[in-house]
Amino acid sequence: MKNIKFALLQLSCSEDVQVNQQKTEAKIREAAAQGAQVICLQELYRSVYFCHKQDAAYFDLAEVIPGPGTDTLLALAQELKVVIIASLFEKRSKGVYHNTCAVLDHAKGYLGKYRKMHIPQDAGYEEKYYFTPGDLGYQVFDSSYGKLGILICWDQWYPEAARLTALKGAEVLIYPTAIGWDNQETNSEINREQYQAWQTVQRGHAVANEVPVVAVNRVGEENGQTFWGGSFVTNAFGRVIYQAPHNTEEVAVVEIDLDAQEQYRRIWPFMRDRRIDSFLDLTKRFID
Repeated sequence: MKNIKFALLQLSCSEDVQVNQQKTEAKIREAAAQGAQVICLQELYRSVYFCHKQDAAYFDLAEVIPGPGTDTLLALAQELKVVIIASLFEKRSKGVYHNTCAVLDHAKGYLGKYRKMHIPQDAGYEEKYYFTPGDLGYQVFDSSYGKLGILICWDQWYPEAARLTALKGAEVLIYPTAIGWDNQETNSEINREQYQAWQTVQRGHAVANEVPVVAVNRVGEENGQTFWGGSFVTNAFGRVIYQAPHNTEEVAVVEIDLDAQEQYRRIWPFMRDRRIDSFLDLTKRFID
């Protein structure tokens, strides 16, 4: 069996970027000490979730990728013999910014980056103001510990994104995330429904593609919303094998059998039976 230990760092963030960075580095060390091989950070881990409002000053948080920030994480990955999945605010050029994940491999170096494809725009999630949609396509990174498919937060709701990443050979789908409840919403049933929808759709991606899913979210109250944590891992058939609590920081190390994908795909041959000749209309916005 190809058993790989994935770490999920579910943390809260402050306004102080250096404090967030130092805390995350300490938690990376903690995860590595627990045997983690692939360490997954939450979306935009270095700062509070600044997209709660439109403020040009937040563009100063962006960084070049690769650059000094990824160099620091790569050195840490090399020291600890791990792979780090780092979600960062990328400055591509003056006026062009992306929500980006970099992959740092202790043996292979900087493997590349994925730019978030689906960009939300909603109250408390003003992402279209900050982020240009990704233009690198869906990607799989051939790391020292397996073929990693990286998607980011809002990408979670789109089965097409998961499918295309799986078709490129992903052995696991990883979703760095920042999502929470509006503090003005007092109906606990609505809050519960929202979390269940979030987890269920990703479990569906695991089932449909027969690939494990790792979803890592932040926690804590920020600017009128409470990030709901609840980071989780499924096996290659959507069974939840780990779920974090909603209200505490966690460093969880979860072992995943990447070879189990072969067994599930033999018994439930969804990939074999896909009628790709019937899918052409998926490239249309809507079928009138």
